[in-house]
Amino acid sequence: MFWMIGWIVFGFLVGAIARGLYPGPQPMGVFKTMMLGIFGSLLGGFVGYLVSGGSMLQGAGWIGSLIGAAVLIAIKQRRASRV
Repeated sequence: MFWMIGWIVFGFLVGAIARGLYPGPQPMGVFKTMMLGIFGSLLGGFVGYLVSGGSMLQGAGWIGSLIGAAVLIAIKQRRASRV
């Protein structure tokens, strides 16, 4: 149970930092910010898997998670600008 709470807190912190570092507005609430951080961590872990091996479905550290979350924000912004 504590690992789930850890992922939620970590996801929120990473999502909030990534939103602060990425320029422009990102209109999303607390839940979406948390999910952004969690999925950013999984994306960073997947890229780490492609580079160095290990487990395909793993979380990344702080830097990998921030980079993954920033990439997800960029993808979302790009899709929103097309419409």
